[in-house]
Amino acid sequence: MPGVPSAAGGGQLLPVTPALGAVTAVLLLAAVAVAGWGRLGHGHAVLRAGLRAVVQLAAVALVIAWVVDSLWWSALFVLLMFTVAVRTAGRRMVPDRGRAWLWAAAPIGAGVLPVLVLLLGSGLLPEKGLSVIPVAGILIGGALTATSLSGRRALDELRQRHGEVEAALALGFEERDARMEICRTAAATSLVPALDQTRTVGLVTLPGAFVGMLLGGASPVQAGAVQLFVLVALLAVESTAVVVVLELVGRGLVRADGPSASVPGGRER
Repeated sequence: MPGVPSAAGGGQLLPVTPALGAVTAVLLLAAVAVAGWGRLGHGHAVLRAGLRAVVQLAAVALVIAWVVDSLWWSALFVLLMFTVAVRTAGRRMVPDRGRAWLWAAAPIGAGVLPVLVLLLGSGLLPEKGLSVIPVAGILIGGALTATSLSGRRALDELRQRHGEVEAALALGFEERDARMEICRTAAATSLVPALDQTRTVGLVTLPGAFVGMLLGGASPVQAGAVQLFVLVALLAVESTAVVVVLELVGRGLVRADGPSASVPGGRER
């Protein structure tokens, strides 16, 4: 296909050879070294993440090959992805707070479920595991990122500016409104990565869905249309997730330990 590098022949973006494994290992070690020497505090985390990715991708490749032929098994696999996303995002928002991480199910579900229902209901998404699993994975991944970032930033903002929350309460604000006034802007910045990706698509990056469809034989117009849908769907999913996270934080259902956890008079924030 014109425009596709010859190294990607056979429908592959990169040739899967021992050289690819060696280069991947070198890049992982380089990432670990840079994170360690740069005193980022994440050297071990980078190594663990890379090794986990190896094991998880190997396992997922085997499982997907087995479940894609059954819509029910595919649905269970999507549910597993959702569960892992909820736990991951929840732990990022409120580490060491018992079962408080379960609240992450609300923003992720509110963002992803309506889009999947719309796609399946309209017939745009075939009721096949090979179609449902990757689309659901993209949407859940976007919702996970937005939930983690917005929750963490909102709670950090409340912790750092707890005096302003108390001042707003003293002025007669409702507790929800006082919190929202302080943390809304910080939480909203979690949409910046999705916004930047959408603004620069085709100019800075060629996302995976676009490249994958080109390699699969689709025309550039078809690949572009699908990629546009993915980007717009992610904006909708992530915006919804951020709004729900803000509501949970504003109502005190998701809280951080520290000065912002309580207000004078014993009321909880």
